Amino acid sequence: MSPDTVGLALLLLGLLLLVSKLVRVKWKLTQKLYLPGSIIGGGIALLLGPDVLGWAMGLLADQGVAVGLADRVAEGGLFGVDVMSVWSALPGLLISVVFASLFLGKRLPKLREAVDLAGPNLAFGITVASGQYVIGILLALLVLVPFLDVPVVSGALIEIGFLGGHGTAAGLGTTFEQVGWAEGQDLALGMATVGLLSGVIIGIVLINWGVRRGKTSVINADNKGTDREQAGLIERANRTAGSTMTVHPSSMDPLTLHFGLVAVAVIIGQLILSGLQWLEQALWAETIEVMAYVPLFPLAMIGGIVVQMVIDRFDRNDIVDERSVERIQGLSLDVLIIAAMATLSLQAIADNILTFAILAISGILWCLFAFLFLAPRMMPNFWFERGIGEFGQSMGVTATGMVLMRVVDPEVRTPAYPAFGYKQLIFEPFFGGGLVTAAAIPLMVSPLVGPWGFLGIMVVTMAVALFFGLVVLRRRHRRVERAATEERGKATV
Repeated sequence: MSPDTVGLALLLLGLLLLVSKLVRVKWKLTQKLYLPGSIIGGGIALLLGPDVLGWAMGLLADQGVAVGLADRVAEGGLFGVDVMSVWSALPGLLISVVFASLFLGKRLPKLREAVDLAGPNLAFGITVASGQYVIGILLALLVLVPFLDVPVVSGALIEIGFLGGHGTAAGLGTTFEQVGWAEGQDLALGMATVGLLSGVIIGIVLINWGVRRGKTSVINADNKGTDREQAGLIERANRTAGSTMTVHPSSMDPLTLHFGLVAVAVIIGQLILSGLQWLEQALWAETIEVMAYVPLFPLAMIGGIVVQMVIDRFDRNDIVDERSVERIQGLSLDVLIIAAMATLSLQAIADNILTFAILAISGILWCLFAFLFLAPRMMPNFWFERGIGEFGQSMGVTATGMVLMRVVDPEVRTPAYPAFGYKQLIFEPFFGGGLVTAAAIPLMVSPLVGPWGFLGIMVVTMAVALFFGLVVLRRRHRRVERAATEERGKATV
């Protein structure tokens, strides 16, 4: 593959992202659904790719219409086979950049601080995540494997697609191939698309319901964003710098510095992964092999934590800027999503449509139940604002949760934002693309653990999370509230 082809593929991605932004600005439906530009661009690329436009042109070629052109478009869509092959490789590379950036530039909280603020969110998040595995694996063992003849690892698709999102689904492509079910990645990407769209649409419906029923604490029926905000634009008066110039450009561009830090985090992750794989081969590979299937991105996230710990210890000049890291992460995620959606195989979904529908519907119903029934009982205060963010993340990605919280708490008057953020520091290393997500498929196919063993682990995890959320943390919150009330009473006296 020539460098010119790689360059053209990247330029076309930039063009698609620009077109998608124009669509968001002009099309009211995309504004009401708060669809990210990368999803819009990915949808456009999918329509112009081999599975839609290419399929249609193939029909024309069969009818003898413009045979030469139709054959070329049928094979690779409007963009061609070479460009599509470049795009198909990008998600697996960029997901490591996204996860390596998760903790860079952020202060790592103390344990007590994180438990008090984010404990209920964490318990709820782990309950939903482990529940997605429990439901998915039970469906796989009892329905999908015996009746639809699909691999048992299909039970992991709900968590991979919903909580993990497009990036995680794309990053696990090699893992699916290694276990002999390559089309699992396409189903996971399809699940991610359904989860994201459902999360936004159902989330907006739930917000409207909550406003009418008085469940929300901040907004009411009269609170609406401006036309510019709905179009994804920032009002002039509210615009802030996207990043801070922490080093002088004469020595190095600040963005270059932060890209270097992300690169170090990814390299550390690669060294950790290589070391664990070597250790596994030396000690226990003949009994159980897990690390051979684990992708790089969860270890890149650990590399980011290591880099941040060094920064916290030695960065006396505050040269690491969180917003600069977020710009790198945001660009990588946008390109990742549009490339993953553009190369999504609709044929693989069509071939497994019943499996796909059963898992998708079951996942949506579980997330709805968790929000409507568990969130009011596990969140000590502002349950709707806190729960809607968790609901959005459980069906889409972290950004979906942030979008929904932005709607119900536009001025950050509730603890929903900090609780959600601190929770990610503990939650993300394991679920939603973390170590549990990465190890789920290898453990399910391993003879030592297997699907029933992994199901048992997830059942226990869900039970423990429910116990902490419904019993331990609720009692702790009541004690804190009583103590605060007594202090206020003493102060009044």
